[in-house]
Amino acid sequence: MPHSIILLQNGIKLVHQEVNSPIAHFGVLVNAGTRDEPDSLMGLAHFIEHTIFKGTKKRKGFQILKRLEDVGGELNASTSKEETYFHASFLHQDYPRTLELLADILFNATFPEKEIEKEKDVIIEEINYYKDTPIEFLFDDFETVIFQNHQLARNILGTKSTIAKIKQKDIIAFIHRHYTPENMVLSSIGNIATPKLVKMCNNYFAALKYQHDELPKRVPFTDYKPQFVKRNKKNAQAHILLGNLAYPYKSEKKYPFLLLSNLIGGPGMSTRLNMMLREKKGLGYSVEANYSTFSDTGLFTIYIGCDHNEVDKCIELTYKELEKIRTNKLGVLQLQYAKKQLIGQIAIAGESKLAEMLANGRSALHGDEVETIDETIQRIENVTANEILQVANEILQKEQFSTLLYAKNI
Repeated sequence: MPHSIILLQNGIKLVHQEVNSPIAHFGVLVNAGTRDEPDSLMGLAHFIEHTIFKGTKKRKGFQILKRLEDVGGELNASTSKEETYFHASFLHQDYPRTLELLADILFNATFPEKEIEKEKDVIIEEINYYKDTPIEFLFDDFETVIFQNHQLARNILGTKSTIAKIKQKDIIAFIHRHYTPENMVLSSIGNIATPKLVKMCNNYFAALKYQHDELPKRVPFTDYKPQFVKRNKKNAQAHILLGNLAYPYKSEKKYPFLLLSNLIGGPGMSTRLNMMLREKKGLGYSVEANYSTFSDTGLFTIYIGCDHNEVDKCIELTYKELEKIRTNKLGVLQLQYAKKQLIGQIAIAGESKLAEMLANGRSALHGDEVETIDETIQRIENVTANEILQVANEILQKEQFSTLLYAKNI
């Protein structure tokens, strides 16, 4: 179904897609994340995501949780480097209940001092757990290696010392600065007529006022230098992460690079690196490539889990495979196969209406239009072998790659 984009009375953007389903999804997306925090308060955006549910002027924390759970709904939130999401899934007849609850949380959260102190302990335990999980820690550590002292290097959870510093006034100041109509999007997928939803949103979100203060400008990352970092880790397996900067969220080169990344190490077992390292050589148990985007840059990574004695061989063979990709243009059948594979993966992922609602919202958050799944598929269909070869030569240069290695000293 087509989507509608409406500017509400207070200036906030609403994206809605009508679907014939008993289940609806609604989200409030804020264009503020870890990179927008004060330097001394790393983890603040994520901390707000936790504590915003601890009580409002008219509800206790348990009442917030029960409000949707009592009708079978779900309430959740997440934080990234650049965005914070608050969203709900519910029966479509419960739109009024859901919108009223989300508006109450966003506008009337009280952030009790007692709850703030309790949540600090919860997040510090989350940090401890995360540090005991090598794979999760590896990827965030790699972003620190890549982005160095830039805001994109910050860990979403923060550190024990920065979490300990957070005060109620810091939370309120961050919300006042970033949670404004021009910096937020409402996104919806559900069985409700657009005019009816617009009326509800104008009613429940009217308290959100447009601010004429200039929004804080993000500092672009421009100072990349390839790094090699090895950390002595006594894990049963060595963990290798190779990577380079890539294209930002709105770049047209994103589409050929999505195809390329999927071809190199996507979720399938027949990817170039998996076939070469695992199936042919029996070296890496886990091999995957990932491409993540930000508003002003992107990051391409290759992860390999292997025996400590095979680290050098895995890295050498990986670069040999990347060089083949840089020098050999895909044939017609290879290109068709790569497109069919990625399009199928996107179509299957699109079955999740929650994910689609959030994707629609993120697209609107970073531009004036929303790119549908069908439009994404068409852009992928239009990619040529020459375009893939071009992005391969721009991104897959060995000299530009950084390396993070978790391995024993052998």
